Amino acid sequence: MQPHRLDPTADFAPILRLIQTEFAYMDGLIDPPSSMHRLTTDDLARQAAEGEVWAIGTPPIACMVLTPKADCLYLGKLAVAATHRGQGLGRVMVNLACSRARALALPVVELQTRVELTGNQAAFRSLGFVEVARTAHPGYDRPTSITFQRTVVP
Repeated sequence: MQPHRLDPTADFAPILRLIQTEFAYMDGLIDPPSSMHRLTTDDLARQAAEGEVWAIGTPPIACMVLTPKADCLYLGKLAVAATHRGQGLGRVMVNLACSRARALALPVVELQTRVELTGNQAAFRSLGFVEVARTAHPGYDRPTSITFQRTVVP
């Protein structure tokens, strides 16, 4: 299955459901709670207009949001349906993000994961990402997120 880019006028309800379903395990595990609780279909449509939203399958079994920044392409809300894990779909999406960064002349793909999500950290390291920073959400005096980057070779 090939990823497809969603138009800003697309129906984002299935994408939102996928993100909510696959991020639900984080409830009670991470502090502060995931930003997916505030995410709406309008937010996703805006992301599609200002950046890129990609999915695999209809209904979607994998998705990600790409946001171009001055010095990187930010990869957010990467989700793969539990029923389709272990098939390399996360790798497909990450490789696509790297291709998009090259096309946009951006040197790195950047993402963040929570300190508590050691499985995610290991997965991103196995996909070629390296830790570059730890940051705290507002109001926290300890690191809550880890920033990872993967250099994109032209």
